[in-house]
Amino acid sequence: MPTPPPAAPPPAPRPPRIGLALGGGATRGFAHIGVIQVLEEAGIKPDLVAGTSAGSLVATMYAAGRSGAELAKVALAMDESAITDWAFPGRGLIRGEALARYVREQTGQRTIEQLPMPLGIVATDLDNGEPVLFRRGDAGTAVRASSAVPAVFQPVSINGREYVDGGLASPVPVRFARQMGAEFVIAVDISSPPDGNATGDPMRMLLQTFAIMSRSINTFELRDADVVVRPRLVGVSSADFTVRRKAIAAGREAALAVLPAIRQKMALASR
Repeated sequence: MPTPPPAAPPPAPRPPRIGLALGGGATRGFAHIGVIQVLEEAGIKPDLVAGTSAGSLVATMYAAGRSGAELAKVALAMDESAITDWAFPGRGLIRGEALARYVREQTGQRTIEQLPMPLGIVATDLDNGEPVLFRRGDAGTAVRASSAVPAVFQPVSINGREYVDGGLASPVPVRFARQMGAEFVIAVDISSPPDGNATGDPMRMLLQTFAIMSRSINTFELRDADVVVRPRLVGVSSADFTVRRKAIAAGREAALAVLPAIRQKMALASR
């Protein structure tokens, strides 16, 4: 009787499709860079990235092919005046076109769909309050819309509709990373807890309002993340542009702390 052929080996486990969801938090967004650096050093390569507000800026440059080290170099060399264009009194103090122009320069004038990594940018429709995911079109305009804090930045018009800061409806875009096809979502929450934040001027009071509002939204949305990275940003104000090194270091520290959990859960999610 002929010997049966050996059974075929089982297929190697397929790693899950990883999505990185980068939340909003103004200048606290530099912490995202530290998280990206740690993931790179650990050999963990996201397949897609979604970003809200400050997270949309980092997400866009990351999707354009910048490494963690390159992102840090750009961040530390960034001149705040390069992304700030003051407007006359009206619907916002800052027009936002300087930010859009900066993004276009950093991405080589490529559209969202032309970038090497799938990218989603979340903004809020000013008319109906719904979050909208931009996956095509001008990256600079989308980041400008996602970052348009009401009363600070002017609303952004795209195809006849006006958009403002994505953090109003989706502070950390976990659900949109899932919508883009992520099977394993690493979320980075840089929101400022509302406890004891300074409110001595209109800008800080507005950011405190955002912190209060985003806490309840985040509680719901972050439940769908596989791992949440929360950099300890004590003393790092959302309005302080001078603390970028501290924010990057905080992102690294937080990512290193959850790295074992990321590895363990990714192994369980492989199939």
